[in-house]
Amino acid sequence: MNTTSTLLEAQDSTNPTALSRRRLVASCPDQPGIVSAVSRFLHDAGANIIQSDQYSSDPFGGTFYLRMEFAGIDEVIEGLAESFGVVAERFGMTWRFGNPDRPKRVAILVSKEDHCLQDLLYRWRRNELEAEVVLVASNHPDHRASVEALGLPFHHIPVASKSDKPEAERQLLDALDGKCDLVVLARYMQILSGDFLRRVGVPVINIHHSFLPAFAGAGPYGRARERGVKLIGATAHYVTEELDEGPIIEQDVNRVSHRHDVAALTRLGADVERTVLARAVGWHCEDRVLRNGNTTVVF
Repeated sequence: MNTTSTLLEAQDSTNPTALSRRRLVASCPDQPGIVSAVSRFLHDAGANIIQSDQYSSDPFGGTFYLRMEFAGIDEVIEGLAESFGVVAERFGMTWRFGNPDRPKRVAILVSKEDHCLQDLLYRWRRNELEAEVVLVASNHPDHRASVEALGLPFHHIPVASKSDKPEAERQLLDALDGKCDLVVLARYMQILSGDFLRRVGVPVINIHHSFLPAFAGAGPYGRARERGVKLIGATAHYVTEELDEGPIIEQDVNRVSHRHDVAALTRLGADVERTVLARAVGWHCEDRVLRNGNTTVVF
């Protein structure tokens, strides 16, 4: 049964009541009674649970992860975050409330290859992402026209040499400051410093091919074909100071054979990169990804 629809249909047309949705994302030491306590809290407040997912890393001493989506009238929902602290403190929760009615603001960073950029922009325009793209920044000017044609700000911040990186990162931080909830590296071929990651203040998601570490650097598909690889893939992960070592959100592969030349491998690689990145961004924006150290729980 569609609970939200039922709630909407139950409203008196002569006295309409606005409905809001929220998501609770939480983790805590696993113990009995967590789901019961959260459900009782929402029930007592007059909220209706639409979807609930939970996972325990170990029922005896592990960590419990929870994602609940619920709906209710505005005046009820607006005050729940303030009162939930009592439940959270009881179980030692790390928690947050997400608001699906306010899409996360996404900034996209890109270099010359545009397959991931264009795919994200396409999905955004078709309302397939629970996100609002707010700007695009690049160390090359190539995509300015296509981005500005969509009414989006485009920031060209060149990085001509290693000595330019500190100033480029300063300009990038200025462009991002207060404007986004997530930064997506859509084939942005610059390594972000630890100082940048600390100062940007929002999660950063990256995408790369899954040949690492065997075929790092330029021309990975040519070297992969020389070795006769049978799988090509992509990995989307959160960015940390350790290069390409952040918590993995999503991965996928395509099978290939000796019949695929370098151009075909590159094309298939681009296909899997953009789909994997779109899934990772979508799941993050839907509050489906919970970080656990260097791993993730994805509901």
